[in-house]
Amino acid sequence: YDYSLKTKTTVQFGYEHVLSGLSYNYNTPAEILVNLSKNPDPSIRDNVAWNTNTPVEILIELSSDPDPDVRSGVARNINTPVEIIIKLSKDPDPRVRADVAWGPNTPKDILAELANDEDETVRNYVKWRG
Repeated sequence: YDYSLKTKTTVQFGYEHVLSGLSYNYNTPAEILVNLSKNPDPSIRDNVAWNTNTPVEILIELSSDPDPDVRSGVARNINTPVEIIIKLSKDPDPRVRADVAWGPNTPKDILAELANDEDETVRNYVKWRG
């Protein structure tokens, strides 16, 4: 079955809820997630960013997305490389830094830095992590 044809057809007819479901589903093949990572809808890119089936190369690309929710999704993904987590820990948007603090693979030294973040929510996320 040609998933790329299905994705192109879905985009053509505007079935955003179908695309959202594909981007959210852990069983979606990586090649479909690669296509969806280019979608203009940031909520779809956010779903791709935290989907554990998304290739690391795409996570690296999405870590520079203009939408902070997408960058937050990258911070929450267990497969995001530590170098990208370190980069996102300095993001100008406190929501991204909060998700770095909550992220599953954030190094302890980064958590120590975020414990002194200017944003209270970021500091609280570090505290709640224990």
